[in-house]
Amino acid sequence: MSTRSPSRRSLRRPIPPLIFLLVLALIALGVWWKVLERAEERRAAEAPPTCPSATAPVSLDPASVEIRVYNASNIEGLAARVGNELQGRGLKVSSVANDPTDRDVQGVGEIRFGELGRSQALYVAANFPGLVSVPDGRPGPVVDVALGPGYTGLLPAEQVPAAYATAVTAAASTSASCTPS
Repeated sequence: MSTRSPSRRSLRRPIPPLIFLLVLALIALGVWWKVLERAEERRAAEAPPTCPSATAPVSLDPASVEIRVYNASNIEGLAARVGNELQGRGLKVSSVANDPTDRDVQGVGEIRFGELGRSQALYVAANFPGLVSVPDGRPGPVVDVALGPGYTGLLPAEQVPAAYATAVTAAASTSASCTPS
């Protein structure tokens, strides 16, 4: 009887074909991962925008608004004078000082607030024609007013309710195209 000697081919291990199949599987997995990731991005892009917050109330109790008034100009005593005027209008002025930030405030000034202070900021801004809104992500409802070199005076008190109503309407119209989350 003759025995066949094993061929050279059968003695080799199947390592190269296994490596090739493993690399092919990894490429397929990577392509599939990208397809799923892009589909998720498309769904997120097609989702309607969410509203940043509820609109401000049409009337707001001035005593519920806490303000810090800062002087960001070279006019001595400006923050104290304006703070006294705001207190005379029923607003709660908790602090009067020079601007503690390193911001270069131009024009009338800035109103700085967080999401919880959005409606209060609208009310305070109605007193100051020309303030620039600066949402800063703070956690509470306290509003900061930094008076700049272009500040000339508060809006007359009898005009503030109309200015506030206009600001509320404008804020509502900018969020009218979004859907609540």
